[in-house]
Amino acid sequence: MKRMKLYEADDKMIDLISDNYSMLQGLSAFGIRLGFGDKTVSEICEQQGVDCYTFLTVVNFLINGYAPKEIDGKVSVSTLLNYLRASHRYFLDYQLPAIRKKLEETLSKDNNLDILILKLYDSYANDIRKHMKYEDKTLFPYVEALLRGERPSDYNVEIFAKHHSDTTGKFHELKNIIIKYLPHDGLTNNQLTATLYDMYNNEEWLSNHSNVEELLFVPAIRSMEQNMHDDNVSARISSLIRRAENNEPISEREKEIIVCLVQGLSNKEIANRLYISVNTVTTHRRNIIRKLQIHSLAGLTIYAIANNLIDKSLFEDKK
Repeated sequence: MKRMKLYEADDKMIDLISDNYSMLQGLSAFGIRLGFGDKTVSEICEQQGVDCYTFLTVVNFLINGYAPKEIDGKVSVSTLLNYLRASHRYFLDYQLPAIRKKLEETLSKDNNLDILILKLYDSYANDIRKHMKYEDKTLFPYVEALLRGERPSDYNVEIFAKHHSDTTGKFHELKNIIIKYLPHDGLTNNQLTATLYDMYNNEEWLSNHSNVEELLFVPAIRSMEQNMHDDNVSARISSLIRRAENNEPISEREKEIIVCLVQGLSNKEIANRLYISVNTVTTHRRNIIRKLQIHSLAGLTIYAIANNLIDKSLFEDKK
């Protein structure tokens, strides 16, 4: 039975589970151990090292279909990552083998139709396994890199989102085939009905799992990527500012050379005017470029006017 309400941190965990027994597997995926007595959700999450806000976000999404309009920084990406990883292990290591074992016990090895049913199940299970292994080997390590402050250049969450799909199709097809075309009697029929019941539950579980990835996890990763982009832009701007602030001051000789350059003199003419060698003029020019990060004559002219090295009106008269 599901009780339609939004659960909060002050609610008792036992009430949440009593109202929604399907969340038992969710507790396991979050790493929450049973035996929590009458403690509240926040107390249990704090004691067992689970981010309470993220836990409740997932719980209210799975129970009521409620998702925040925007996934903000309150949602813990690392908590979601651990939850999804544990869910994969649960499904691949326990649920898929358990259902196949029940099918084997129910179906006849001598009946060609029964054999085809098992083959269809194995085909379905293989598709699910590939889907989850891809996430384990590609998406999850990428998210771990983001959490470390790294941003791989060859992958992003949009690549994953573009190819992410619901994996329940073959499961639905298999159930329908069994119900329509595989009659059994007596005890065998009861066993098959129980197996079908498990398959329906797992189809719902898979759909919920896919929705958590698409509607909670992917937006949270997008937010991380955008924040990292903004931080990188801010860091680059700060670096330029610091570099400008820490630049060596322009020497008096370099100011003289800037004035000469703005006046249109060649290196040789500058050398003759200042009684220095052409090589020394070249060295000063390199230093000016390094210090000011200005390469053009127009840029040097603006710098000279802004720093009162030349008179603007005289420059305009000359032009």
